[in-house]
Amino acid sequence: MAVSGASGGGQVLSLDTLVRLRRGIRGAAAPKRLPVPDGMTAPLGCDAVAVPARFGPLVLPRLPRVGCVYADDAHWWWIVPSDSDYALEWPAGVRYATGAVVLDTPRLIHRPEGTIPYTPPIPLYLVLCRVTGTTPTWSRQLSA
Repeated sequence: MAVSGASGGGQVLSLDTLVRLRRGIRGAAAPKRLPVPDGMTAPLGCDAVAVPARFGPLVLPRLPRVGCVYADDAHWWWIVPSDSDYALEWPAGVRYATGAVVLDTPRLIHRPEGTIPYTPPIPLYLVLCRVTGTTPTWSRQLSA
Protein backbone atom coordinates (compact mmCIF):
# COMPACT_ATOMS: atom_id res chain seq x y z
CA MET A 1 0.00 0.00 0.00
CA ALA A 2 1.34 3.43 -0.89
CA VAL A 3 0.16 6.99 -0.43
CA SER A 4 0.69 9.74 -2.97
CA GLY A 5 0.16 13.48 -2.89
CA ALA A 6 -3.15 14.84 -4.24
CA SER A 7 -1.42 16.57 -7.13
CA GLY A 8 -0.20 13.26 -8.52
CA GLY A 9 3.38 14.47 -8.84
CA GLY A 10 4.42 13.93 -5.20
CA GLN A 11 6.58 11.22 -3.74
CA VAL A 12 4.89 7.87 -3.08
CA LEU A 13 5.29 6.67 0.53
CA SER A 14 4.66 3.10 1.64
CA LEU A 15 2.69 2.34 4.77
CA ASP A 16 5.91 1.10 6.42
CA THR A 17 7.56 4.45 5.75
CA LEU A 18 4.60 6.35 7.18
CA VAL A 19 4.66 4.23 10.33
CA ARG A 20 8.41 4.79 10.75
CA LEU A 21 7.94 8.53 10.27
CA ARG A 22 5.15 8.62 12.85
CA ARG A 23 7.28 6.73 15.36
CA GLY A 24 10.09 9.20 14.78
CA ILE A 25 7.78 12.16 15.52
CA ARG A 26 6.97 10.77 18.96
CA GLY A 27 10.57 11.19 20.03
CA ALA A 28 12.39 9.09 22.56
CA ALA A 29 9.47 8.70 24.96
CA ALA A 30 8.81 4.98 25.04
CA PRO A 31 6.09 3.51 27.22
CA LYS A 32 7.36 2.42 30.64
CA ARG A 33 5.78 0.82 33.68
CA LEU A 34 5.71 2.79 36.87
CA PRO A 35 8.11 0.90 39.12
CA VAL A 36 6.98 -0.65 42.37
CA PRO A 37 9.54 0.49 44.95
CA ASP A 38 12.04 -2.00 46.33
CA GLY A 39 10.67 -4.00 49.23
CA MET A 40 7.07 -3.69 48.03
CA THR A 41 4.95 -6.33 46.32
CA ALA A 42 1.94 -6.01 44.04
CA PRO A 43 0.02 -9.27 44.49
CA LEU A 44 -3.03 -7.89 42.65
CA GLY A 45 -1.11 -6.51 39.67
CA CYS A 46 -0.73 -2.81 38.97
CA ASP A 47 -2.66 -0.20 37.07
CA ALA A 48 -2.36 3.55 37.48
CA VAL A 49 -4.78 6.46 37.64
CA ALA A 50 -3.52 9.84 36.44
CA VAL A 51 -5.04 13.19 37.23
CA PRO A 52 -3.99 16.66 36.11
CA ALA A 53 -1.31 17.95 38.48
CA ARG A 54 -3.54 20.80 39.73
CA PHE A 55 -5.85 18.20 41.35
CA GLY A 56 -3.09 16.20 43.07
CA PRO A 57 -2.80 18.37 46.21
CA LEU A 58 -6.61 18.37 46.52
CA VAL A 59 -6.91 14.60 46.28
CA LEU A 60 -4.04 13.48 48.51
CA PRO A 61 -5.31 14.70 51.91
CA ARG A 62 -8.86 13.41 51.28
CA LEU A 63 -7.88 9.76 50.93
CA PRO A 64 -8.09 7.40 53.91
CA ARG A 65 -5.06 5.45 52.68
CA VAL A 66 -2.52 6.57 50.11
CA GLY A 67 -0.36 4.11 48.22
CA CYS A 68 2.49 5.00 45.90
CA VAL A 69 2.02 8.33 44.18
CA TYR A 70 4.16 9.53 41.31
CA ALA A 71 4.21 13.03 39.83
CA ASP A 72 5.58 15.06 36.97
CA ASP A 73 4.75 18.58 35.82
CA ALA A 74 1.52 17.50 34.12
CA HIS A 75 0.07 14.61 36.17
CA TRP A 76 -0.06 12.82 39.49
CA TRP A 77 -0.29 9.02 39.24
CA TRP A 78 -1.78 6.67 41.85
CA ILE A 79 -1.01 2.93 41.83
CA VAL A 80 -4.19 0.84 42.09
CA PRO A 81 -4.82 -2.92 41.80
CA SER A 82 -5.29 -4.28 38.28
CA ASP A 83 -8.79 -4.02 36.82
CA SER A 84 -9.78 -1.12 39.08
CA ASP A 85 -11.53 0.36 36.07
CA TYR A 86 -14.08 -2.48 36.02
CA ALA A 87 -17.60 -0.99 35.98
CA LEU A 88 -16.25 2.50 36.74
CA GLU A 89 -16.44 5.48 34.45
CA TRP A 90 -13.57 7.62 35.70
CA PRO A 91 -14.21 11.39 35.54
CA ALA A 92 -13.24 13.41 32.47
CA GLY A 93 -9.60 14.43 32.58
CA VAL A 94 -8.62 11.32 34.53
CA ARG A 95 -6.54 8.74 32.66
CA TYR A 96 -6.56 5.07 33.54
CA ALA A 97 -3.35 3.25 32.56
CA THR A 98 -3.65 -0.53 32.39
CA GLY A 99 -0.45 -2.16 33.58
CA ALA A 100 0.69 1.21 35.01
CA VAL A 101 2.27 1.92 31.61
CA VAL A 102 2.97 5.61 31.07
CA LEU A 103 4.88 7.71 28.55
CA ASP A 104 6.08 10.19 31.15
CA THR A 105 8.89 9.67 33.63
CA PRO A 106 7.30 10.72 36.91
CA ARG A 107 9.10 10.70 40.26
CA LEU A 108 7.86 8.93 43.37
CA ILE A 109 6.47 11.57 45.74
CA HIS A 110 4.72 9.33 48.27
CA ARG A 111 5.58 5.84 49.47
CA PRO A 112 3.32 4.22 52.04
CA GLU A 113 4.58 2.34 55.05
CA GLY A 114 4.46 -1.41 54.61
CA THR A 115 4.83 -3.52 51.51
CA ILE A 116 1.65 -2.81 49.52
CA PRO A 117 1.76 0.03 46.93
CA TYR A 118 -1.97 0.44 46.34
CA THR A 119 -4.34 3.32 46.89
CA PRO A 120 -7.84 1.84 47.35
CA PRO A 121 -9.63 2.55 44.04
CA ILE A 122 -13.17 3.25 45.32
CA PRO A 123 -12.14 6.05 47.73
CA LEU A 124 -9.86 7.43 44.98
CA TYR A 125 -12.75 7.35 42.50
CA LEU A 126 -15.09 9.14 44.93
CA VAL A 127 -12.52 11.82 45.76
CA LEU A 128 -11.81 12.37 42.07
CA CYS A 129 -15.53 12.71 41.39
CA ARG A 130 -15.74 15.26 44.20
CA VAL A 131 -12.81 17.44 43.10
CA THR A 132 -13.81 17.33 39.42
CA GLY A 133 -17.50 18.00 40.11
CA THR A 134 -18.55 14.68 38.55
CA THR A 135 -21.48 12.61 39.78
CA PRO A 136 -20.41 9.00 40.46
CA THR A 137 -21.72 6.59 37.85
CA TRP A 138 -23.98 4.72 40.25
CA SER A 139 -25.62 7.98 41.43
CA ARG A 140 -26.73 9.19 38.02
CA GLN A 141 -30.38 9.12 37.08
CA LEU A 142 -31.37 6.55 34.51
CA SER A 143 -33.64 7.57 31.67
CA ALA A 144 -36.16 5.19 30.16
